[in-house]
Amino acid sequence: MITSTRRVSPDKSEVRIAFSLHQDSEFKDVVESAPTFPDLEQRLQPVPPCSSLRESVQLYKDHCRMAKEFYQVKHEISVLEDRKRKLLAELVEDECVAMEMACREEEFRVLSEENAALLNVHTERAQQLETLSSTSQTNQDSAAS
Repeated sequence: MITSTRRVSPDKSEVRIAFSLHQDSEFKDVVESAPTFPDLEQRLQPVPPCSSLRESVQLYKDHCRMAKEFYQVKHEISVLEDRKRKLLAELVEDECVAMEMACREEEFRVLSEENAALLNVHTERAQQLETLSSTSQTNQDSAAS
């Protein structure tokens, strides 16, 4: 580690600057295992930390963690939007089926009414035929006697 102390002006206190040419192992671990975030805008990408500042390394770790969370949330949103699209398609299909069923139910109601009317006419005609047959039979019996 290189350390330098300078006095900028006689009335100012000393300024100490320290930096290391060798990265400590924690920094190496953080940077080497640093994930990439291709989906993240460039301005939101985590910036590698200053190895001599623990706060910088911690901030970098926090930023990476938040970027991962952001990616996960973005992925979940995508999955949920796909699910929403599928559900909307199913809803449209169900509405079409419901409309078709309503049409079929109306058609069934009309045909049932027509069937009932035809059965009534058939019953009336059968009774008329029976009446005519019995009248005809009676007329034939009276004509034969």
